[in-house]
Amino acid sequence: MSTLSPAKSQDPEKVSSPPGGEPGPGTRSLLLRRLTVMHPVRRRLAGLAALAVVLVPLAAVLWGAGTWPNQLGVDVSGPLDDFSQWIIDNRDTSPVFLYFLLHLSNTSVDAVDGVYSLLDTLGWPGVTAAAVLLAWRAGGAGRAGLKVAGITLAAFVGCGLLGMWDPAMLTLALMVVAVAVSALVGFLLGLAAGLSDRFDRGLRPVLDTMQVLPAFAYLLPFVLVFGTGSPAALLATVIYAAPPMARLTALGLRGADPSVLEASASLGAGRRQQLLTARLPLARKELLLGLNQTIMMALSMVVIASVIGAGGLGDEVYSALSTVDVGAALTAGIPIVLIAVWLDRTTEAAGEQLGAPPVTDGPRLLHGRAAWGVAAFGTVLAVVAGKIAGATAWPEAWTVDISGPVNGFQAWFVDNVQAGVPLLGGTKVWASNFTDWLLNPLRDLLLNAPWWSLLLVAAALALLVGTWRTALTAVLALAATGVLGVWPATLDTLSQVLGALALTLVLGVAIGVLAARVSWVESTLRPVLDVLQTLPQFVYLIPVVALFGVGRAAAITAAVAYALPAVVRITTQGLKKTDPAALEAARSLGATGWQQLRQVQLPLARPALLLALNQGVVLVLAVVIVGGLVGGGALGYDVVYGLSRGDLGVGLVAGAAIVCLGLLLDRITQPTATRKHSP
Repeated sequence: MSTLSPAKSQDPEKVSSPPGGEPGPGTRSLLLRRLTVMHPVRRRLAGLAALAVVLVPLAAVLWGAGTWPNQLGVDVSGPLDDFSQWIIDNRDTSPVFLYFLLHLSNTSVDAVDGVYSLLDTLGWPGVTAAAVLLAWRAGGAGRAGLKVAGITLAAFVGCGLLGMWDPAMLTLALMVVAVAVSALVGFLLGLAAGLSDRFDRGLRPVLDTMQVLPAFAYLLPFVLVFGTGSPAALLATVIYAAPPMARLTALGLRGADPSVLEASASLGAGRRQQLLTARLPLARKELLLGLNQTIMMALSMVVIASVIGAGGLGDEVYSALSTVDVGAALTAGIPIVLIAVWLDRTTEAAGEQLGAPPVTDGPRLLHGRAAWGVAAFGTVLAVVAGKIAGATAWPEAWTVDISGPVNGFQAWFVDNVQAGVPLLGGTKVWASNFTDWLLNPLRDLLLNAPWWSLLLVAAALALLVGTWRTALTAVLALAATGVLGVWPATLDTLSQVLGALALTLVLGVAIGVLAARVSWVESTLRPVLDVLQTLPQFVYLIPVVALFGVGRAAAITAAVAYALPAVVRITTQGLKKTDPAALEAARSLGATGWQQLRQVQLPLARPALLLALNQGVVLVLAVVIVGGLVGGGALGYDVVYGLSRGDLGVGLVAGAAIVCLGLLLDRITQPTATRKHSP
């Protein structure tokens, strides 16, 4: 079917030129008007071209046309090392450390130690019973909560069977403290943003910026101040996990039903009474969703913070990956997955119960406050039974060692699947070809391009989706990486992000289109995507190392796997929300399924596809940076090196470059209108 266009009407101002060729007054007026109403994007690009004609030759003459000129670089690693040494020398004498930061550090340590001691006192029977009964109550008690309780029981028993009970409890202790503080901070910020337009306008760009920063970028400032250990890990986790709670709290308060607020005001309720009796109750679902997101982000960060001595399950994975011990890494990685699924399902079940009609079947003890009493009594009973039986630590005899068989399977895999597969070659061959045919040419293209041309491309891409301010932010962010002296490493990281993003979009859009058009595909994918979206970034590194070995291909594969679920979901939802009237009109004109997709659904789903692009960029960047742990190199390696070796000059410079790269990618992939109105 050919695309139909509306009939063109005669322009009343279109006047023929006189025979002599001179344009008449009507024609001149028309041309002037068309120039005046030129499309804003074309007008901005024309302005950029005019600036480039003037500035590019000047820049090429002054600083050359090769890589980033040394004259425009600033050595900040030396001063940062000096500042780091000053902090180390003055931690015991400076009033700022003695009377504030030291107390903050000690309070953090005491809080984590206190929660860990409580979990140790409860013993494995008490902790398991408390988690299972809490999940049962969150799921609605009675039969409704049995499914969530079963998932919880399997998660805790799995941690014990794998011999990871103690590291899991340390991770859980860090989680409890971090989530409590993050939720409180996020709630207070969201409360202020929900009640004050001015505060909301000031907070929104801060949260936008924090949202695009990879997790590693949060660790460096706290390591500089507090050193390695649980205080730096805990405070970095709090800052990293607070934004979702703040965003969703503000969204819930601002989205309160105006008729309810008006009715409350008509009854004489003041602002405080309206908040307590109307706004907060109406925002319960958003608050619980914010808590869910805060919990999942805190778990992700607690695991990543193992590189600065947080301990727990993340430390077990980090140590195993450092020695490429896939068996040990998987042994610690499975409990992380189990804890993530438990936390996600429990908070999701609690959210589903909000607003649901009360359950009246079964005994009265299984409903309302009585169910909480049953859960508390069951926990106490399990603790007492465990004390009587002397069962506090998980029995050694009840553990299963899977690292040996896993490493044996990996050895077989390396010998038989990574290479030497007839016709297919093997995973190592695929990784090598991907590196040689895509990554290396893309990296070389970026490294050999004139530095000013990359700034010009960044400005042009930003102008396509935003304003001059957007373009200025993008250009300054990219230029800052050159000023910091990490231009080659930044472009290397950028090449990995672009390669991973291309794969993510091709696979994600294709799978999303299929899921949107075939219902059984969507229903089959839904539980898989649910699980994949709950896994911390660290976990994705384990299987890719087994499949591809260490290197950039492994890091990129992990990034694709991490970002793919979000792209698939957003694409599917965008296509399914296409206006049915538009599809019906296309069918009535005889459009085939492919024509409906290409000419109706995809154009109408453009905002969703742009959102998928933006989310894909942010998620890919996050894991490409973490991929420095498995041979990704570039900025990710510099951050890991700086954190692990105490060379904070290198680490902080790389961290700042990561922040700049995140800002650049966000600005060139997210339309200004979307960013301005996003919750």
